[in-house]
Amino acid sequence: MESLALGLPLLIGLIAVALLFDFLNGLHDAANSIATIVSTRVLRPQYAVAWAAFFNFIAFLFFGLHVAQTLGTGIISANVADARVVFGALTGAIAWNLITWGLGIPSSSSHALVGGLVGAGLAKAGFSSIVWSGLGKTAAAIVLSPMAGFLLALVLVLILSWMFVRTTPFAVDRLFRSLQFVSASFYSLGHGGNDAQKTMGIIAILLFSEGQLGSEFYVPFWVVITCQAAMGLGTLIGGWRIVKTMGSKITRLTPAQGFCAETGGAITLFMATGLGIPVSTTHTITGAIIGVGAARRVAAVRWSVANNIVFAWIITIPASGLIAALAYALVGLFG
Repeated sequence: MESLALGLPLLIGLIAVALLFDFLNGLHDAANSIATIVSTRVLRPQYAVAWAAFFNFIAFLFFGLHVAQTLGTGIISANVADARVVFGALTGAIAWNLITWGLGIPSSSSHALVGGLVGAGLAKAGFSSIVWSGLGKTAAAIVLSPMAGFLLALVLVLILSWMFVRTTPFAVDRLFRSLQFVSASFYSLGHGGNDAQKTMGIIAILLFSEGQLGSEFYVPFWVVITCQAAMGLGTLIGGWRIVKTMGSKITRLTPAQGFCAETGGAITLFMATGLGIPVSTTHTITGAIIGVGAARRVAAVRWSVANNIVFAWIITIPASGLIAALAYALVGLFG
């Protein structure tokens, strides 16, 4: 399996595995897009996922492909990412997604994929395979994206509290029940814009390594559309096991607070996508929800739940990387 010279079926099979990851990413991270709007009872779950899936799909109309470029060539060297490495990376990411989904833990699909690439790349070529600049900014985003979501949501809550201090709670609630449609749309756009591009990068580097793209790396349009559709379908089916954790176990939300959390998270995702940084939508919205709860009072946040989520963040890259390295080695036994 060192080369796709074995034929077109293997290439199609690996692309299908990549799209499976993209689908699971949408399913696993559906809660990121809909948890707040569902927990505030602005939309019923079945309508919320349809709303989020639509904006997931059309995200390619609003963003460039900087994140796809980073995942394709900025984590491990392009000349290392052959079919066996890609298979190992996807196996590690999918396995970790399924484990955390089954346990109801909102871990990061993004960092599972990054961990898979790193693990498979190390298994093949050691530390020389790593593009340290790309991995460094991705690792920094593990800390910075939830912090940015936290601070933006916190500031938004404080600003809105000052603006509506003389407005009745009923009027505020009614206004932000409408505005949450806007904030949820923006967050779903950011989710689709950042997360679907990661699979685009994987498929594109696979095609490039097999000589299908010529001498220059780029992302074909059919890859863009297919990845957005796979993620949208996954979101449509939904990750219900995680919705409860994201929407209510961390802190209780009002429509105004849900608006602040989604808007703070969306701004963070827009900035990261523009800079080509593959951040975690899970990290971002969790940080924003915690920021909203902390603005009310520190005791409003169930810190034990947040601590469990942070623990999942820390182990995601090494865990998915280990699974990817094992998958890479196992394929070698049959090659």
